[in-house]
Amino acid sequence: MYHFKIIERPSQREKAHYMLGLALLNKQELAEGIKELEKALELGRGAHPTGYMVEDIWQELSKAKYIEWESRSKERSSQLHRLKAACESALRNYNSVDNPTADVCQEHLVELDEVFRKAAKTDTPTEIPDHLCCKITLDVFRDPVITPSGITYERSVLLDHLNKVGRFDPVTREALEPHQLIPNLAMKEAVDVFLGEHGWAYRAR
Repeated sequence: MYHFKIIERPSQREKAHYMLGLALLNKQELAEGIKELEKALELGRGAHPTGYMVEDIWQELSKAKYIEWESRSKERSSQLHRLKAACESALRNYNSVDNPTADVCQEHLVELDEVFRKAAKTDTPTEIPDHLCCKITLDVFRDPVITPSGITYERSVLLDHLNKVGRFDPVTREALEPHQLIPNLAMKEAVDVFLGEHGWAYRAR
């Protein structure tokens, strides 16, 4: 009975945060809803396979995170546009007073444009680095685990493989049991940092 509680209690807490998060999102309380879904995701990572629901949580969290990023991105873009226009106007006024050549003025404007282009780079969708994606799903990691052979997979996909295909590593073909999977915390942190800086990646694939 004690062993049963150890397995099920985290699952119940996970579901509670998940349901609360969905309720808050439905009420348009985006920030609070995201916090609850993030708590549910943390509880779900590494959960017992029978109560595993990370993918469900991730889908809802990624939608909310994308909406949050999109709103902030539009605000940042508007601010940069206004600032760039002000800087260009100030630069032209400064050059007209000093009477430099047209070529010098144009050179300064090109440099200014490059500065603002770089400032907007993090909000420009590109490609998610391959090392942050599962070799099987090709999606960014949600709950990365590393095998004894040193290969990192998405936990749910690897568990599905072990249960339905066979108890072996999909790449190396070495014997593999579920209890041998270890959370890849370094990869999780790398993914969190990347997503924190590139919110568009929540809907990149």
